[in-house]
Amino acid sequence: MPEGPEIRRAADSLEAAIKGKPLTDVWFAFPQLKPYQSSLVGQTVTQMETRGKALLTHFSNQLTLYSHNQLYGVWRVVETGDEPQTTRVLRVKLQTAEKTILLYSASDIEMLTPEQLTTHPFLQRVGPDVLDYRLTAEDVKARLLSPRFRNRQFSGLLLDQAFLAGLGNYLRVEILWAVGLAAQHKAAQLSEAQLDALADALLAIPRLSYTTRGAVDDNKHHGALFRFKVFHREGKPCERCGGTIERTNLSSRPFYWCPGCQT
Repeated sequence: MPEGPEIRRAADSLEAAIKGKPLTDVWFAFPQLKPYQSSLVGQTVTQMETRGKALLTHFSNQLTLYSHNQLYGVWRVVETGDEPQTTRVLRVKLQTAEKTILLYSASDIEMLTPEQLTTHPFLQRVGPDVLDYRLTAEDVKARLLSPRFRNRQFSGLLLDQAFLAGLGNYLRVEILWAVGLAAQHKAAQLSEAQLDALADALLAIPRLSYTTRGAVDDNKHHGALFRFKVFHREGKPCERCGGTIERTNLSSRPFYWCPGCQT
């Protein structure tokens, strides 16, 4: 499943295609959304906001389309007039004169007024987004030490969107390796130095993944790109201590770590 950095990069490409350009056609598959089709024609998309793995498409008439891709949903950008060959089921079409964005296979889609946006169950439950640059390491440290989260094992906490939105399995694995912590640790057990390092990594690693993952290392900025250190690397040597990376399942997800230095 895509994690926060992948959702944000997808939102960036959608924004680049249609943001600020009048909609010439709007189509929704679900009957409850069809009444909005005609009223959105002529409006513009003002922003595509991510809240963890949810996408909020804000329109100039103050409505917001909420969508969550879950396991199967996927957005596509096409030239207006093109019809992609796919077996996926189309759910949403937002068309401008030049570009069209299409949402396939998602089932969790709603139209929200400004009032509904503030009371939506998922949006109320989800924590602050790791890609929100207003969020600081100090904020994250306070969240780690809060009564709600301080005694939760990191194996489950770092997958809980109520803690921090946008984290997922590969980020859980890479963050814990970066700070040398085992999945069974809890914030209440950590020293100040460990807490500071974890709070920093919980923001820095997702943000590095967002800005650089998939980029080519031209050796001019060696070490500045996001690379997997342990994820999907079972049986290979740990870059830090030379130990052998192992794999198990934690919180129903594959977990990778180095027993030699994540103690």
